[in-house]
Amino acid sequence: MAKQFDVVVIGAGPGGYIAAIRAAQLGMSVACIDAWSTADGKPAPGGTCTNVGCIPSKALLQSSEHYDQANHHFAEHGIEVKGVGLKLDTLVGRKDSVVKQNNEGILYLFKKNKVTFFHGTGSFAAYVDGGWSIKVAGASEEDLLAKHVIVATGSAPRALPGLPFDEKKILSNDGALSLGAVPKKLGVIGAGVIGLELGSVWRRLGAEVTVLEAMPDFLAVADQQVAKEALKVFTKQGLKISTGVKIGEVKATAKSVTVPYTDASGAEQSLAVDNLIVSIGRVPHTRGLGVDTVGLKLDERGFVIVDDECKTNLPNVWAVGDVVRGPMLAHKAEEEGVAVAERIAGQHSHVNFGTIPSVIYTSPEIAWVGRNEQQLKTEGVAYKAGSFPFLANGRARALGDTTGFVKILADAKTDEVLGVHIIGPMASELISEAVTIMEFRGAAEDIARICHAHPTLSEAMKEAALAVDKRTLNF
Repeated sequence: MAKQFDVVVIGAGPGGYIAAIRAAQLGMSVACIDAWSTADGKPAPGGTCTNVGCIPSKALLQSSEHYDQANHHFAEHGIEVKGVGLKLDTLVGRKDSVVKQNNEGILYLFKKNKVTFFHGTGSFAAYVDGGWSIKVAGASEEDLLAKHVIVATGSAPRALPGLPFDEKKILSNDGALSLGAVPKKLGVIGAGVIGLELGSVWRRLGAEVTVLEAMPDFLAVADQQVAKEALKVFTKQGLKISTGVKIGEVKATAKSVTVPYTDASGAEQSLAVDNLIVSIGRVPHTRGLGVDTVGLKLDERGFVIVDDECKTNLPNVWAVGDVVRGPMLAHKAEEEGVAVAERIAGQHSHVNFGTIPSVIYTSPEIAWVGRNEQQLKTEGVAYKAGSFPFLANGRARALGDTTGFVKILADAKTDEVLGVHIIGPMASELISEAVTIMEFRGAAEDIARICHAHPTLSEAMKEAALAVDKRTLNF
């Protein structure tokens, strides 16, 4: 006999496990199905984010930053370090430990909130008795019956045509997190978040890194002023970045990978590397979900079609996160997960896509929220801009990291903040102030009049707000 639940969530990534927990908190009986496994076959909830994305990449970024600091920057502080060595297995092992702690934390939260967890692959079987029959294929087969289903199956890395990932020479984000040795030469195709973050990790650890990007402009999604600063800094650090390239037929052998490409000027080039990271985007993961069985509609790119409330074309079937439209960001998935759980409970939750921040955890970090200058010009919006460099910030000087700036864009008439763009130390933390201001449709003057502790990096936000009206307190 099928086990009955008010809500069954398929997928335990950031969107799925958050939705399951919130639904349980609201008094519903909830089950969550997830197929991720550890190396020894145990459950590993958390999706791409926890297992091969956000969490492990940040662990490696932190470790590689320490290594880089010890080699190149400790002396500035009067700290003499000789014979710095690298134990890569320990570094990667720490990353694995951090991931495991997050896996176990999610399982604990399921237990605490009385969410029933099933380790396996969930799929639609049929519409039965006013609910959805869901099959779980795993170590044991299970039949579930749900009044509501939330699809949160996430995404998978996009491979180059004809070049599948072997995670040894041709790497997705997964393989790039677990290399057994630092490559002498590393190639990266795609200068997006994954490519830049993982390229930075291995560059710090000693690899010669070349990044090839098809778009003519570097970081076209970011504010142009920020992108130009980032390109200058990354190049100075040693990343070799080429934009406007066209990749040819990649050849991989047991010893090396050869990447033929045409550069921006039209000249034929060839790159020989030990390993190649392919980070050209991600695709929605719906394989094995039983989409055709129940008629769940997908768009031309394979995303589950949803409305503004994350409802699909099927009654009481919802979808959130990477598998639907919108930015593929863990925090966006979490917001949608909470909103859907509350909507099922009869509440009226809202997700403001205009205030979802984006972050690249390189050094310097890059973060932004709202619209950039290119977008405002295209839309014909009258705006005013103010910026402030970390070079003039006392805390940044004390940290020894004065790279970058804060930039604020505000409506020319109302002074409402339309976008904030940061490149510099701790940008990932600083951007939250901008998100809060924009959620309340605050003005640049509001930021300027808020008391910021001294000395802090956040004072750069205050100074940028003052600069919007051509004022400053920094003498």
